Amino acid sequence: MRLKRTDKDDPDFITLVHELNTYLEIADGADHEFYHQFNGIDNLEAVIVGYDQTIAVACGAFRIKKMGQVEIKRMYTLPSRRQQGWAGKILYALEDWARELKNHKSVLETGVNQSEAIRLYPKLGYKRIPNFEPYVGVITSYCFGKKL
Repeated sequence: MRLKRTDKDDPDFITLVHELNTYLEIADGADHEFYHQFNGIDNLEAVIVGYDQTIAVACGAFRIKKMGQVEIKRMYTLPSRRQQGWAGKILYALEDWARELKNHKSVLETGVNQSEAIRLYPKLGYKRIPNFEPYVGVITSYCFGKKL
């Protein structure tokens, strides 16, 4: 298990994000277009890609939401590599990076159809919080936060 700090232009990250988008198009169904507009990669500050030997199997990123706060984005693990600890390793590495940049809070959003994520984030120290913009009033969104 190897983690690489990189940026939004990393080819392995772009490949994993494409797979994530394909997965979400199915999982989100009719809501996909609404969510997709918030999931571009252009404003990402930091990216982590996880490798099993030379194969990119997981990723995550963050953007600076406001001073001292990051928003975790584009968390994904290949289906064949789930339940192996990749998401936790990626998320903890992103949190460490965010702390290095003097951030003190992490927030994230996941959809109601992402039951694995909804179960995972509390195990990693995240608590359910009121939906933040642009998800305020969106009943299919679950928002979480954590002090870093």
